[in-house]
Amino acid sequence: MLLSRVTKPARYTNGEWNAVHRDTASARARFALVYPDVYEVGMSHLGLQILYHTLNSTPDFVAERAFAPWPDMESELRSRGLPLTSLESRTPLRQFDAIGITLPYELTYANVLNVLDLAGIPIRASDRGPDDPLVIGGGPGAANPEPMADFFDAILIGEGEDAIVEMAEAVAEAERTDVLRRLAEIAGVYVPSFYEVSYEGVGPLARVTPRDGAPPVIGRRIVEDLDAAPFPTRQIVPFLDTVHARATLEIMRGCARGCRFCQAGTAYRPRRERSVAALLRQADELIANTGYDEISLLAFTSVDYGAIQELAARLVERFGERGIGVALPSLRADAFSVALANTIQKVRKTGLTFAPEAGTARLRRAIGKQMEEDDLFAAAEAAFSSGWTRLKLYFMIGLPTETDDDVAAIGDLVRRLVQFGRGVLGPRRNRLQIAVSAATFVPKPHTPFQWVGQHARDELERKHRILQTALRGRHIKLSWTDPGTSALEAAVSRGDRRVGAAIEAAWREGARFDSWGEYFDFGRWEAAFSQKGLSIGDYANSPLDYGAHLAWEHVSCGPDKSVLKAEAERAIEGGGL
Repeated sequence: MLLSRVTKPARYTNGEWNAVHRDTASARARFALVYPDVYEVGMSHLGLQILYHTLNSTPDFVAERAFAPWPDMESELRSRGLPLTSLESRTPLRQFDAIGITLPYELTYANVLNVLDLAGIPIRASDRGPDDPLVIGGGPGAANPEPMADFFDAILIGEGEDAIVEMAEAVAEAERTDVLRRLAEIAGVYVPSFYEVSYEGVGPLARVTPRDGAPPVIGRRIVEDLDAAPFPTRQIVPFLDTVHARATLEIMRGCARGCRFCQAGTAYRPRRERSVAALLRQADELIANTGYDEISLLAFTSVDYGAIQELAARLVERFGERGIGVALPSLRADAFSVALANTIQKVRKTGLTFAPEAGTARLRRAIGKQMEEDDLFAAAEAAFSSGWTRLKLYFMIGLPTETDDDVAAIGDLVRRLVQFGRGVLGPRRNRLQIAVSAATFVPKPHTPFQWVGQHARDELERKHRILQTALRGRHIKLSWTDPGTSALEAAVSRGDRRVGAAIEAAWREGARFDSWGEYFDFGRWEAAFSQKGLSIGDYANSPLDYGAHLAWEHVSCGPDKSVLKAEAERAIEGGGL
């Protein structure tokens, strides 16, 4: 039997609690929602569950799920000549009316092509015929859709709850020859075949020009009223451990912090909140429908939610005696956040996570990070005094204007925190652990740093050695991002349509699951770019002129270019807020 030959067969068995099984034959439009990573990652993505719930709550439409099969399952499917199917009904993906694929992260793009190929669907939109399903993309990666534009019939820019129903209506009503035109008329929908591309040099310098009446700029979709938006309170409960095995309660979207490196902070503006009343009702339904013993409050910075104290107190009152915990995955580095964590984590204490991002006040000002060192130490004192012994700190390496002294200062800051923590903890000081995660800065479209080149791989590796030397000690655990994966992420993030050919070439040479260290091969990606006459460095490392026309300018996904330029100049030339 096939499942006996693969790891974690529960990835493919279906039948989970709250999965929806409906008659697909009577549906006006049938969608296969695909997450291009392994099941346990995709099932932790709230956006997938929201779209699944939205479509299946509409009588005329049906949504089923599919995920990227792990390499052992891919091998079995290919050797047996079997197509990739949906989980719920085992229907081959090519028999659906539309395939909706989330673009969560640049290192999943080779998996997108692999899923289409395993489904028997031509990977390029131009090669598909009237009997093939429409392939529609969306998600965070759509902020710059150009690297994947040739593989999609349509791409949604922005948030999907309202738009997915409008798109399903278009798919249901329009003839195949007219459906792309119908989709292009929906706000936020980009149909790449309606645009011509001309290039202006190496790197992401391109003009994307509409034809046949297509809009010159595609604005992002925004859900204005979160209380009125559909939200899944019957979230699917998998049979195996997932990345986030808990009930997820989205309390807020958007962020007012304004960090200059953060694409999500610009793409999800403005900040919007759900009411306490709506959240309490959703929490009741979530726990009743799932049986989870933890509720995670989802937001970019959950303590910025206006009524966070009231919400936290009422959730603890409601669920604490039942042994159901509440988690705040995103905290500010201040004593208020720790006090709040103490309130809600009476059921179980885990660790606290803060994100200083940089080791010096100067560099934090340059990147727009609103945190003072005194705030971090106040938070640490409050945490250690309250019984916490584990902290996790997020930093970035390779930030604009960063010097070696800034990198070394991370080590100095962490060592001082260790000494401080040992003093506060007293007899419990041997239990102290500070986990330091050092990500690599990646310049992202629609941010003030979109014009800044990423440091070259050898420079990043040199700075990692500085950090490793500075962060030795029994109470410190250091992890960092591989510079090769960061270089590829930057190149694809700032890519144009030419990069799509390199993605296809890498996939044909075996690229799969590039966000998983055991499968990533930087040499394969370098060769794929070179094969298409491109260079990863031209896209990842080259600074861009403020006046240049960037490949993603036809997508409106945040502040105006002039605003971003002013912020970049203040950061790089003035070094401050």
